[in-house]
Amino acid sequence: MPIHWSLLEQGHWLSEKTRMSFQTPPSLLDLAVQSLVRNEALAISALEELPGLLFPPLFLEAFTRRHRRVLTAMVQAWPFTRLPLGSLMKTGDLKTLKAVLDGLDALLAQKVRPRRWNLQVLELGDVDGDFRSVWYGGAECSSEAMKKRRTTNDSAGTGRQRPVVVSADLSLTEGNLDPCLTYLVQWVRNRKDALHLCCRKLVISEIAFLNVSEVLEVVDLDCVREVEVDCSPELSPEPVFAPYLGQMSNLGKLVLCNIFVCPLSSPKEKEQIVARFTSQLFKLHNLRELAVYTGSFLVFCLHQVLRCLETPLETFLMTKCLLSTSDWENLSSWPSISQLKELRLGGIILAHLSPEPLSLLLEKIAATVQSLFLENCGIMDSQLNVIVPALSRCCQLTTLSFRGNFLSRASLEHLLRHTARLSKLRLEVYPAPLESYDARGVLDSRKYEQFRAELTEILRGIRKPKKIVF
Repeated sequence: MPIHWSLLEQGHWLSEKTRMSFQTPPSLLDLAVQSLVRNEALAISALEELPGLLFPPLFLEAFTRRHRRVLTAMVQAWPFTRLPLGSLMKTGDLKTLKAVLDGLDALLAQKVRPRRWNLQVLELGDVDGDFRSVWYGGAECSSEAMKKRRTTNDSAGTGRQRPVVVSADLSLTEGNLDPCLTYLVQWVRNRKDALHLCCRKLVISEIAFLNVSEVLEVVDLDCVREVEVDCSPELSPEPVFAPYLGQMSNLGKLVLCNIFVCPLSSPKEKEQIVARFTSQLFKLHNLRELAVYTGSFLVFCLHQVLRCLETPLETFLMTKCLLSTSDWENLSSWPSISQLKELRLGGIILAHLSPEPLSLLLEKIAATVQSLFLENCGIMDSQLNVIVPALSRCCQLTTLSFRGNFLSRASLEHLLRHTARLSKLRLEVYPAPLESYDARGVLDSRKYEQFRAELTEILRGIRKPKKIVF
Protein backbone atom coordinates (compact mmCIF):
# COMPACT_ATOMS: atom_id res chain seq x y z
CA MET A 1 0.00 0.00 0.00
CA PRO A 2 1.80 3.17 -1.16
CA ILE A 3 1.79 6.18 1.13
CA HIS A 4 1.84 9.58 -0.55
CA TRP A 5 3.78 11.75 1.89
CA SER A 6 3.36 14.86 -0.25
CA LEU A 7 -0.39 14.47 -0.01
CA LEU A 8 -0.19 14.15 3.79
CA GLU A 9 2.02 17.22 4.03
CA GLN A 10 -0.44 19.05 1.84
CA GLY A 11 -3.12 17.84 4.21
CA HIS A 12 -1.24 19.46 7.09
CA TRP A 13 -1.24 22.78 5.21
CA LEU A 14 -4.92 22.39 4.40
CA SER A 15 -5.75 21.48 7.98
CA GLU A 16 -4.06 24.61 9.30
CA LYS A 17 -5.87 26.72 6.73
CA THR A 18 -9.15 25.02 7.58
CA ARG A 19 -8.72 25.64 11.30
CA MET A 20 -8.05 29.31 10.61
CA SER A 21 -10.94 29.76 8.19
CA PHE A 22 -13.80 27.47 9.10
CA GLN A 23 -12.86 25.62 12.30
CA THR A 24 -14.29 22.39 10.84
CA PRO A 25 -12.20 19.35 11.80
CA PRO A 26 -11.35 16.61 11.07
CA SER A 27 -8.82 17.64 8.44
CA LEU A 28 -7.23 15.56 5.71
CA LEU A 29 -4.14 15.22 7.87
CA ASP A 30 -6.19 14.05 10.86
CA LEU A 31 -7.97 11.44 8.80
CA ALA A 32 -4.74 10.20 7.23
CA VAL A 33 -2.99 9.89 10.59
CA GLN A 34 -5.95 8.08 12.14
CA SER A 35 -6.05 5.65 9.23
CA LEU A 36 -2.31 5.00 9.37
CA VAL A 37 -2.10 4.39 13.12
CA ARG A 38 -4.93 1.85 13.01
CA ASN A 39 -2.70 -0.38 10.88
CA GLU A 40 0.20 -0.79 13.31
CA ALA A 41 2.34 -2.90 11.01
CA LEU A 42 2.03 -0.37 8.19
CA ALA A 43 2.68 2.58 10.51
CA ILE A 44 5.85 0.99 11.89
CA SER A 45 7.19 0.01 8.45
CA ALA A 46 6.52 3.54 7.16
CA LEU A 47 8.55 5.32 9.84
CA GLU A 48 11.83 5.09 7.95
CA GLU A 49 10.49 7.30 5.15
CA LEU A 50 7.97 9.34 7.12
CA PRO A 51 8.60 13.11 6.78
CA GLY A 52 9.62 14.71 10.07
CA LEU A 53 6.64 17.04 9.87
CA LEU A 54 4.28 14.11 10.40
CA PHE A 55 5.94 12.57 13.44
CA PRO A 56 4.24 14.78 16.09
CA PRO A 57 0.63 14.24 14.93
CA LEU A 58 1.23 10.51 14.39
CA PHE A 59 2.85 10.17 17.83
CA LEU A 60 -0.01 12.08 19.45
CA GLU A 61 -2.59 9.86 17.76
CA ALA A 62 -0.74 6.69 18.77
CA PHE A 63 -0.42 7.97 22.33
CA THR A 64 -4.10 8.89 22.58
CA ARG A 65 -5.25 5.55 21.14
CA ARG A 66 -2.67 3.61 23.20
CA HIS A 67 -1.00 1.96 20.21
CA ARG A 68 2.06 1.15 22.29
CA ARG A 69 3.94 -0.83 19.65
CA VAL A 70 3.80 2.20 17.39
CA LEU A 71 5.04 4.44 20.22
CA THR A 72 8.01 2.17 20.88
CA ALA A 73 8.95 2.16 17.20
CA MET A 74 8.50 5.94 16.87
CA VAL A 75 10.90 6.63 19.76
CA GLN A 76 13.53 4.59 17.92
CA ALA A 77 12.97 6.59 14.72
CA TRP A 78 12.37 9.99 16.35
CA PRO A 79 13.95 12.63 14.06
CA PHE A 80 14.10 15.53 16.56
CA THR A 81 16.46 16.26 19.44
CA ARG A 82 13.63 16.56 21.97
CA LEU A 83 10.64 14.40 22.78
CA PRO A 84 8.47 16.43 25.23
CA LEU A 85 5.92 14.18 26.92
CA GLY A 86 5.20 16.22 30.06
CA SER A 87 1.58 17.15 29.37
CA LEU A 88 0.85 13.71 27.94
CA MET A 89 2.34 11.76 30.84
CA LYS A 90 0.02 13.42 33.36
CA THR A 91 -2.35 10.54 32.65
CA GLY A 92 -0.07 8.35 34.80
CA ASP A 93 -0.33 5.41 32.39
CA LEU A 94 2.50 3.06 33.38
CA LYS A 95 2.12 0.85 30.30
CA THR A 96 2.50 3.84 28.01
CA LEU A 97 5.59 5.02 29.90
CA LYS A 98 7.04 1.52 29.54
CA ALA A 99 6.37 1.60 25.80
CA VAL A 100 8.27 4.89 25.44
CA LEU A 101 11.18 3.69 27.57
CA ASP A 102 11.28 0.40 25.65
CA GLY A 103 11.90 2.40 22.49
CA LEU A 104 14.72 4.29 24.15
CA ASP A 105 16.08 1.00 25.48
CA ALA A 106 16.26 -0.39 21.96
CA LEU A 107 18.25 2.65 20.86
CA LEU A 108 20.68 2.45 23.75
CA ALA A 109 21.31 -1.22 23.04
CA GLN A 110 22.58 -0.50 19.53
CA LYS A 111 26.32 -0.03 19.14
CA VAL A 112 25.82 1.92 15.92
CA ARG A 113 23.25 4.68 16.02
CA PRO A 114 20.40 4.46 13.51
CA ARG A 115 20.56 6.84 10.58
CA ARG A 116 17.72 9.03 11.84
CA TRP A 117 18.46 8.98 15.55
CA ASN A 118 18.67 12.56 16.80
CA LEU A 119 16.93 12.13 20.15
CA GLN A 120 18.99 13.68 22.93
CA VAL A 121 16.40 14.67 25.55
CA LEU A 122 13.29 12.79 26.70
CA GLU A 123 11.24 15.33 28.66
CA LEU A 124 8.77 13.84 31.11
CA GLY A 125 8.21 17.06 33.07
CA ASP A 126 6.11 20.09 32.17
CA VAL A 127 7.24 21.87 29.02
CA ASP A 128 6.18 25.15 27.48
CA GLY A 129 3.72 25.07 24.64
CA ASP A 130 1.50 22.45 23.05
CA PHE A 131 2.99 19.10 22.02
CA ARG A 132 2.45 19.87 18.31
CA SER A 133 3.73 23.44 18.45
CA VAL A 134 7.19 22.34 19.62
CA TRP A 135 7.99 21.56 15.98
CA TYR A 136 5.42 23.16 13.70
CA GLY A 137 6.85 26.19 11.97
CA GLY A 138 10.34 25.73 13.43
CA ALA A 139 13.69 24.75 11.98
CA GLU A 140 13.19 21.25 13.40
CA CYS A 141 10.67 20.58 10.63
CA SER A 142 12.61 21.77 7.65
CA SER A 143 13.78 19.19 5.15
CA GLU A 144 17.19 20.92 5.06
CA ALA A 145 17.62 20.41 8.79
CA MET A 146 16.66 16.78 8.41
CA LYS A 147 19.27 16.26 5.66
CA LYS A 148 21.99 17.80 7.85
CA ARG A 149 21.13 15.47 10.71
CA ARG A 150 21.35 12.43 8.48
CA THR A 151 24.87 13.30 7.38
CA THR A 152 26.24 14.52 10.73
CA ASN A 153 28.47 12.19 12.72
CA ASP A 154 26.58 11.58 15.97
CA SER A 155 29.67 11.65 18.11
CA ALA A 156 31.61 14.43 16.37
CA GLY A 157 34.41 12.07 15.33
CA THR A 158 35.00 10.58 18.77
CA GLY A 159 33.24 7.30 18.11
CA ARG A 160 31.48 7.61 21.47
CA GLN A 161 27.78 8.16 22.07
CA ARG A 162 26.67 10.96 24.32
CA PRO A 163 24.32 9.97 27.17
CA VAL A 164 20.63 10.60 26.60
CA VAL A 165 19.03 12.99 29.10
CA VAL A 166 15.74 12.02 30.74
CA SER A 167 14.26 15.19 32.21
CA ALA A 168 11.48 15.02 34.82
CA ASP A 169 10.11 17.18 37.61
CA LEU A 170 9.90 14.89 40.64
CA SER A 171 7.20 15.18 43.28
CA LEU A 172 7.64 12.83 46.23
CA THR A 173 4.41 13.46 48.07
CA GLU A 174 3.11 10.10 49.22
CA GLY A 175 4.20 7.31 51.51
CA ASN A 176 4.77 5.03 48.55
CA LEU A 177 6.21 6.33 45.31
CA ASP A 178 3.96 6.73 42.32
CA PRO A 179 4.18 3.55 40.16
CA CYS A 180 5.45 5.52 37.15
CA LEU A 181 8.13 7.22 39.26
CA THR A 182 9.11 3.94 40.88
CA TYR A 183 9.52 2.31 37.49
CA LEU A 184 11.43 5.29 36.07
CA VAL A 185 13.88 5.39 39.00
CA GLN A 186 14.62 1.68 38.74
CA TRP A 187 14.90 1.88 34.96
CA VAL A 188 17.41 4.75 35.16
CA ARG A 189 19.38 3.04 37.95
CA ASN A 190 20.05 0.09 35.65
CA ARG A 191 21.28 2.36 32.83
CA LYS A 192 23.24 5.08 34.65
CA ASP A 193 26.19 4.89 32.24
CA ALA A 194 24.01 5.68 29.22
CA LEU A 195 21.54 8.11 30.83
CA HIS A 196 21.31 11.24 32.93
CA LEU A 197 18.17 11.72 35.01
CA CYS A 198 17.81 15.48 35.12
CA CYS A 199 15.36 17.00 37.61
CA ARG A 200 14.88 20.77 37.56
CA LYS A 201 12.16 20.91 40.24
CA LEU A 202 12.04 18.58 43.25
CA VAL A 203 9.14 18.54 45.71
CA ILE A 204 9.39 16.42 48.87
CA SER A 205 6.64 16.18 51.45
CA GLU A 206 5.15 14.09 54.23
CA ILE A 207 6.57 10.61 54.76
CA ALA A 208 8.02 10.57 51.26
CA PHE A 209 11.28 11.28 53.09
CA LEU A 210 11.53 7.55 53.50
CA ASN A 211 12.07 7.33 49.73
CA VAL A 212 14.37 10.29 49.27
CA SER A 213 17.66 8.41 49.18
CA GLU A 214 16.64 5.83 46.59
CA VAL A 215 15.42 8.58 44.26
CA LEU A 216 18.19 11.14 44.70
CA GLU A 217 20.89 8.51 44.26
CA VAL A 218 19.98 8.29 40.56
CA VAL A 219 19.33 12.02 39.94
CA ASP A 220 21.99 14.26 38.43
CA LEU A 221 21.93 16.74 41.31
CA ASP A 222 23.72 19.42 39.27
CA CYS A 223 20.49 19.77 37.27
CA VAL A 224 18.28 20.66 40.23
CA ARG A 225 17.20 24.31 40.15
CA GLU A 226 14.30 24.37 42.60
CA VAL A 227 13.59 22.39 45.80
CA GLU A 228 10.50 22.49 47.99
CA VAL A 229 10.55 20.58 51.27
CA ASP A 230 7.27 20.23 53.17
CA CYS A 231 6.93 17.72 55.99
CA SER A 232 4.76 16.93 58.97
CA PRO A 233 5.69 18.21 62.45
CA GLU A 234 6.53 14.67 63.55
CA LEU A 235 9.29 14.18 61.02
CA SER A 236 12.54 16.03 60.51
CA PRO A 237 13.98 15.71 56.97
CA GLU A 238 17.46 16.77 57.99
CA PRO A 239 19.32 13.45 58.41
CA VAL A 240 18.17 12.11 55.02
CA PHE A 241 17.87 15.20 52.86
CA ALA A 242 20.67 17.53 53.99
CA PRO A 243 23.64 15.62 52.45
CA TYR A 244 22.02 15.82 49.02
CA LEU A 245 21.21 19.52 49.34
CA GLY A 246 24.89 20.45 49.38
CA GLN A 247 25.44 18.61 46.09
CA MET A 248 22.87 20.73 44.22
CA SER A 249 25.46 23.21 43.01
CA ASN A 250 23.05 25.02 40.65
CA LEU A 251 20.14 25.28 43.06
CA GLY A 252 18.47 28.68 42.67
CA LYS A 253 15.35 28.38 44.83
CA LEU A 254 14.85 26.68 48.20
CA VAL A 255 11.45 26.51 49.89
CA LEU A 256 11.13 25.12 53.44
CA CYS A 257 7.62 24.45 54.77
CA ASN A 258 6.39 23.04 58.08
CA ILE A 259 9.83 21.95 59.19
CA PHE A 260 10.14 21.49 62.92
CA VAL A 261 12.80 20.06 65.17
CA CYS A 262 11.32 17.39 67.42
CA PRO A 263 10.35 19.05 70.73
CA LEU A 264 11.79 16.04 72.60
CA SER A 265 15.26 16.74 71.22
CA SER A 266 17.78 18.09 73.68
CA PRO A 267 19.31 21.54 73.11
CA LYS A 268 22.54 19.86 71.97
CA GLU A 269 20.68 17.64 69.50
CA LYS A 270 18.81 20.63 68.10
CA GLU A 271 22.06 22.51 67.70
CA GLN A 272 23.62 19.57 65.84
CA ILE A 273 20.63 19.23 63.51
CA VAL A 274 20.72 22.93 62.63
CA ALA A 275 24.50 22.85 62.17
CA ARG A 276 24.36 19.85 59.80
CA PHE A 277 21.63 21.50 57.77
CA THR A 278 23.15 24.96 57.53
CA SER A 279 26.61 23.58 56.71
CA GLN A 280 25.22 22.48 53.35
CA LEU A 281 24.19 26.05 52.51
CA PHE A 282 27.84 27.10 52.16
CA LYS A 283 27.95 25.07 48.94
CA LEU A 284 24.92 26.74 47.29
CA HIS A 285 26.66 29.50 45.35
CA ASN A 286 23.73 29.99 42.95
CA LEU A 287 20.92 30.26 45.50
CA ARG A 288 18.88 33.38 44.76
CA GLU A 289 15.53 32.69 46.44
CA LEU A 290 14.91 31.46 49.98
CA ALA A 291 11.38 30.97 51.30
CA VAL A 292 10.48 29.75 54.78
CA TYR A 293 6.86 28.96 55.62
CA THR A 294 5.16 27.96 58.87
CA GLY A 295 7.79 26.43 61.07
CA SER A 296 9.99 26.90 64.11
CA PHE A 297 12.99 25.25 62.49
CA LEU A 298 14.70 28.63 62.18
CA VAL A 299 13.78 29.98 65.61
CA PHE A 300 16.95 31.27 67.26
CA CYS A 301 19.05 30.16 64.26
CA LEU A 302 18.03 32.41 61.37
CA HIS A 303 21.37 34.13 61.75
CA GLN A 304 23.11 30.80 61.10
CA VAL A 305 21.24 30.35 57.84
CA LEU A 306 21.86 33.87 56.55
CA ARG A 307 25.50 33.74 57.62
CA CYS A 308 26.04 30.56 55.56
CA LEU A 309 24.82 32.13 52.32
CA GLU A 310 27.85 33.60 50.58
CA THR A 311 25.95 34.87 47.52
CA PRO A 312 23.38 37.67 47.97
CA LEU A 313 19.74 36.58 47.71
CA GLU A 314 17.32 38.26 45.34
CA THR A 315 14.19 37.03 47.11
CA PHE A 316 13.62 36.38 50.80
CA LEU A 317 10.22 35.22 52.05
CA MET A 318 9.11 34.34 55.57
CA THR A 319 5.51 33.47 56.43
CA LYS A 320 4.02 32.51 59.79
CA CYS A 321 7.40 31.91 61.39
CA LEU A 322 8.52 32.67 64.93
CA LEU A 323 11.52 34.98 65.21
CA SER A 324 13.70 35.51 68.23
CA THR A 325 14.50 39.04 69.31
CA SER A 326 18.16 38.38 68.51
CA ASP A 327 17.42 37.22 64.96
CA TRP A 328 15.16 40.20 64.36
CA GLU A 329 17.67 42.75 65.69
CA ASN A 330 20.44 41.35 63.48
CA LEU A 331 18.32 40.97 60.35
CA SER A 332 20.01 43.79 58.45
CA SER A 333 23.56 42.79 59.33
CA TRP A 334 23.94 39.88 56.91
CA PRO A 335 25.39 40.54 53.42
CA SER A 336 23.21 37.74 51.99
CA ILE A 337 20.11 39.96 52.14
CA SER A 338 21.74 43.27 51.30
CA GLN A 339 20.67 43.29 47.63
CA LEU A 340 17.13 41.92 47.77
CA LYS A 341 14.73 42.51 44.90
CA GLU A 342 11.79 41.02 46.80
CA LEU A 343 11.13 40.98 50.54
CA ARG A 344 8.00 39.29 51.82
CA LEU A 345 7.11 39.01 55.51
CA GLY A 346 3.68 37.51 56.13
CA GLY A 347 1.99 36.60 59.38
CA ILE A 348 5.12 37.42 61.39
CA ILE A 349 3.88 39.40 64.36
CA LEU A 350 6.03 42.50 64.74
CA ALA A 351 3.81 44.32 67.23
CA HIS A 352 6.16 43.57 70.12
CA LEU A 353 9.40 43.96 68.19
CA SER A 354 11.32 47.14 67.52
CA PRO A 355 10.77 48.60 64.01
CA GLU A 356 14.38 49.79 63.84
CA PRO A 357 15.82 46.57 62.32
CA LEU A 358 13.25 46.69 59.53
CA SER A 359 14.05 50.33 58.89
CA LEU A 360 17.77 49.54 58.69
CA LEU A 361 17.10 46.67 56.29
CA LEU A 362 14.98 48.89 54.01
CA GLU A 363 17.77 51.46 53.93
CA LYS A 364 20.23 48.76 52.91
CA ILE A 365 18.07 47.39 50.06
CA ALA A 366 16.59 50.75 48.98
CA ALA A 367 18.46 50.74 45.67
CA THR A 368 17.45 47.19 44.67
CA VAL A 369 14.11 46.19 46.21
CA GLN A 370 11.24 46.02 43.69
CA SER A 371 8.56 44.14 45.63
CA LEU A 372 7.82 44.67 49.32
CA PHE A 373 5.11 42.70 51.14
CA LEU A 374 4.58 43.41 54.85
CA GLU A 375 1.26 41.64 55.29
CA ASN A 376 -0.64 40.58 58.43
CA CYS A 377 2.32 41.54 60.62
CA GLY A 378 0.36 43.52 63.21
CA ILE A 379 2.19 46.73 62.27
CA MET A 380 0.78 49.74 64.13
CA ASP A 381 1.05 53.50 63.68
CA SER A 382 4.11 54.00 65.88
CA GLN A 383 6.04 51.30 64.01
CA LEU A 384 5.01 52.51 60.57
CA ASN A 385 6.19 56.03 61.34
CA VAL A 386 9.68 54.66 62.06
CA ILE A 387 10.03 52.80 58.78
CA VAL A 388 8.41 55.42 56.49
CA PRO A 389 11.62 57.49 55.93
CA ALA A 390 13.57 54.39 54.78
CA LEU A 391 10.61 53.18 52.72
CA SER A 392 10.40 56.51 50.89
CA ARG A 393 13.91 55.93 49.53
CA CYS A 394 13.06 52.57 47.90
CA CYS A 395 12.81 54.20 44.48
CA GLN A 396 12.74 50.91 42.48
CA LEU A 397 9.55 49.63 44.08
CA THR A 398 6.89 48.36 41.68
CA THR A 399 4.74 46.49 44.23
CA LEU A 400 3.98 47.51 47.83
CA SER A 401 1.55 45.81 50.20
CA PHE A 402 0.64 46.57 53.83
CA ARG A 403 -2.49 44.42 53.75
CA GLY A 404 -3.75 43.14 57.10
CA ASN A 405 -2.08 45.67 59.43
CA PHE A 406 -3.66 48.02 62.00
CA LEU A 407 -3.19 51.56 60.72
CA SER A 408 -5.19 54.72 61.29
CA ARG A 409 -6.28 57.11 58.60
CA ALA A 410 -3.71 59.69 59.75
CA SER A 411 -0.93 57.13 59.62
CA LEU A 412 -1.92 56.00 56.11
CA GLU A 413 -1.99 59.63 54.96
CA HIS A 414 1.48 60.10 56.43
CA LEU A 415 2.68 57.06 54.50
CA LEU A 416 1.14 58.18 51.20
CA ARG A 417 2.67 61.67 51.48
CA HIS A 418 6.12 60.08 51.70
CA THR A 419 5.78 58.04 48.49
CA ALA A 420 6.30 60.92 46.05
CA ARG A 421 9.59 59.45 44.79
CA LEU A 422 8.15 55.98 44.28
CA SER A 423 7.21 56.72 40.69
CA LYS A 424 7.65 53.11 39.50
CA LEU A 425 4.86 51.71 41.68
CA ARG A 426 2.35 49.68 39.68
CA LEU A 427 0.41 48.08 42.53
CA GLU A 428 -0.23 49.44 46.05
CA VAL A 429 -2.27 47.61 48.68
CA TYR A 430 -3.15 49.27 51.99
CA PRO A 431 -5.45 48.21 54.85
CA ALA A 432 -8.73 49.96 55.45
CA PRO A 433 -8.21 52.67 58.12
CA LEU A 434 -9.01 51.59 61.68
CA GLU A 435 -11.68 54.31 61.81
CA SER A 436 -13.59 52.35 59.14
CA TYR A 437 -14.58 49.74 61.76
CA ASP A 438 -17.21 50.02 64.49
CA ALA A 439 -16.75 48.97 68.12
CA ARG A 440 -17.50 45.32 67.22
CA GLY A 441 -14.80 45.25 64.53
CA VAL A 442 -17.31 45.27 61.67
CA LEU A 443 -16.44 47.34 58.61
CA ASP A 444 -18.67 50.40 58.17
CA SER A 445 -18.97 50.58 54.38
CA ARG A 446 -20.02 54.26 54.41
CA LYS A 447 -16.99 55.36 56.44
CA TYR A 448 -14.73 53.06 54.43
CA GLU A 449 -15.79 54.58 51.11
CA GLN A 450 -15.33 58.08 52.49
CA PHE A 451 -11.80 57.39 53.77
CA ARG A 452 -10.83 55.50 50.63
CA ALA A 453 -11.92 58.40 48.42
CA GLU A 454 -10.07 60.94 50.61
CA LEU A 455 -6.82 58.97 50.69
CA THR A 456 -6.95 58.25 46.97
CA GLU A 457 -7.45 61.94 46.24
CA ILE A 458 -4.48 62.83 48.48
CA LEU A 459 -2.29 60.34 46.62
CA ARG A 460 -3.37 61.67 43.22
CA GLY A 461 -2.30 65.13 44.34
CA ILE A 462 1.20 63.76 44.99
CA ARG A 463 1.71 61.46 41.97
CA LYS A 464 -0.26 59.37 39.48
CA PRO A 465 -0.97 55.93 40.97
CA LYS A 466 -1.40 53.00 38.57
CA LYS A 467 -3.44 50.64 40.79
CA ILE A 468 -4.28 51.30 44.42
CA VAL A 469 -6.32 49.01 46.67
CA PHE A 470 -7.53 49.65 50.23
